[in-house]
Amino acid sequence: MRLWTGTTASGLATWALPFVLGLAVLERDLTAGGLGLVLAARTAGFLGAVAVGGVLADRHSRRAVVLWSATAAAVAAPLLAAGLGRSLLLMSGSALLAGAGQGACRPAFQALTAEIVDAGQRQQANAATTLAVRVSTLTGPSLAALLATVLDVQALLLGIGALWLIAALVPGRGVRKPSAATTADTQTPARASFRQEFLDGVREARRHPWFVAGLGALTAVIATGYSATAVALPLISRDRYGTEVVLAAATTAYTVGALGGALVIARWRPRSRGWAALAGLAVYGLAPLSLMLPVHPAVVVAAYAVAGMGIELFNVPWFTATQREVAPEKLARVSSLDFLLSYGLAPLGLALIAPAVDAFGAGPVLLVCALTCFLAPAAAALVPTARRFSPPENVSRA
Repeated sequence: MRLWTGTTASGLATWALPFVLGLAVLERDLTAGGLGLVLAARTAGFLGAVAVGGVLADRHSRRAVVLWSATAAAVAAPLLAAGLGRSLLLMSGSALLAGAGQGACRPAFQALTAEIVDAGQRQQANAATTLAVRVSTLTGPSLAALLATVLDVQALLLGIGALWLIAALVPGRGVRKPSAATTADTQTPARASFRQEFLDGVREARRHPWFVAGLGALTAVIATGYSATAVALPLISRDRYGTEVVLAAATTAYTVGALGGALVIARWRPRSRGWAALAGLAVYGLAPLSLMLPVHPAVVVAAYAVAGMGIELFNVPWFTATQREVAPEKLARVSSLDFLLSYGLAPLGLALIAPAVDAFGAGPVLLVCALTCFLAPAAAALVPTARRFSPPENVSRA
């Protein structure tokens, strides 16, 4: 419960910052250009720290990495509040610190889950965490808007800092099992360099063909399908349907679908769990496909609901399989590769989609994105170990 509380608090704080800064734009405390710069700084901090956090979480106590990284994000919140309306430079630097704290704690939380939760309960634990974050995403805008009627943006930013303090202080310690290198009778060898330990994590990831294939598919879907819908949905809602209602309804339907997916996967144990997860990832292609075709708005909303369900049918088994199959002493480094690639290429996709739409039109770009979403998971499913997200010798005990 303590781990779930801390993980949920970090997820809610991560989601809340862009929304609260958006309120600052509405109140004219921050310009749209300033918002983009601050969010870009946060993304840069995340990408710069996630690999570092993975190595540190495997090298030291994962609980300590969560403590210090979440504390750094908590410290960034009052600095953001201090810079709001006064110094864009201070806000950008604070956002960089917040992103670094977020990035460093993500792989540590993944590895800490494997330490604390019994193997047979990890799928329910991962589903419970994603369920809490999705509920927060669904109810958060209304709650934040309500709080904004009695609190200013600075106070809301301090509230985000309080969430990060919960993430830092509440989780349990975990039970670290010493590696063979530290339990041998011989003297403990000199510690490898940071670069060498990171490359050891890369080699561990490559040892699992299903992980490499699945990560490639996930990265392709996020960089194309997710980015395309993020850019195209507002435009199509306005230009084709003449209302922002479609945008709001589709976004809400995606979150509701994700909630349903988390509830389903908390109990469902498909025999071919890898194929089922990749099929869930592939249905994200319905979102750009629905935007490409001149369909009733209800079809767009339904497509987003199915896409949301599918993404959780992938996420939970994916995290659970990684926690199960990867060597425990390298789990945080492998998890950091997951976040680094899947999150890292998303800004590139967002940056390229809009020029591509201007050059070729929305229809062809959305078609390419939809086909990528369908074909990338299908290609990953062809890898022999992808069927169950485990090598053949582990099938009998799965």
